[in-house]
Amino acid sequence: MNDLTIYAAGEIHSAWRETLRDLLAEAGVDAEIVGPQEVHARSDDVGEDILGQQPDARYRDLMGARVNTLRTRVLMQRADLVVAYFGPKYKQWNTASDAGAALAQGLPLVLVRAEEHVHALKELDALASLTVETLEQAAQAVAYIFE
Repeated sequence: MNDLTIYAAGEIHSAWRETLRDLLAEAGVDAEIVGPQEVHARSDDVGEDILGQQPDARYRDLMGARVNTLRTRVLMQRADLVVAYFGPKYKQWNTASDAGAALAQGLPLVLVRAEEHVHALKELDALASLTVETLEQAAQAVAYIFE
């Protein structure tokens, strides 16, 4: 049985979740990491895969977003805490949305953001349980729970 279930909110284009898994394992934390669909094409296509072809790109995106939101809500509600990672690349509106959803659900939120994003994320920073600058710091904070 896992010590924790962590919803890992953030972009799906890099291997940061695997890095977090490795860092937690090194710290002795057995965590199940759940999150958004990491296969970009599947995430984009899922609405039409389930609901059929949509009349235009707007509805295609909307139906995909609805199915992805269902996944996020279910997995986040099962999580013990949320780690929201704002990495150095990619527009990260989904990360901000997921962080806000975690706060609305009363889940502990560890916000990971570089110093350059302090101003842009100041409201989330003020509401997060903890804000750190690196995944290493996030893993150390999670490990501290079990000391």
